[in-house]
Amino acid sequence: MGRRHILSPPGTLNTITPCAACKLLRRRCAQECPFSPYFSPHEPQKFASVHKVFGASNVSKMLMEVPESQRADAANSLVYEANVRLRDPVYGCMGAISALQHQVQSLQAEVHAVRAEILKYKYREANFIPSSLVALLSSGTVSVAPPTPPPQPPPPPLPTTSTSTSSMYTQLTTAADYTTISNENVSYFG
Repeated sequence: MGRRHILSPPGTLNTITPCAACKLLRRRCAQECPFSPYFSPHEPQKFASVHKVFGASNVSKMLMEVPESQRADAANSLVYEANVRLRDPVYGCMGAISALQHQVQSLQAEVHAVRAEILKYKYREANFIPSSLVALLSSGTVSVAPPTPPPQPPPPPLPTTSTSTSSMYTQLTTAADYTTISNENVSYFG
């Protein structure tokens, strides 16, 4: 990743181009430096921000805990988090996430308003809505939603095949008529 490796036995020092971490820490860059694949010497500001927020030792530990196939992504995530934390020391990434969520909510409200406007003009052209309802739609107090489907009829009763002679398991043969129940004598909460 922008670093020239010398063909030499492992553990020897790289004398050509130290990585950004070793440059910043003013140390010699070994061949198996944990930072060299992820922090190029051409972008020293990346490691500088990560070092300022997390510290070199912690970054090294975090990178070593991640599987090698995911270390590049982890290093990029650390750089992003460090840059956001330097811009917003209190909230960091949560501040960015919160701002994006607020933006999504405002855009959803805008989409809803545009859909209401489209419906308003569509129904106005079809002379479907009276002018008084058009005024309510344009004020934003009422929104038009598609009609709800009619409720499904209840399923037919299951046939009972009771072989028991006990009266506890027999089904009543009369159907109760609940249409005559009124709520005149029902008290709510006391």
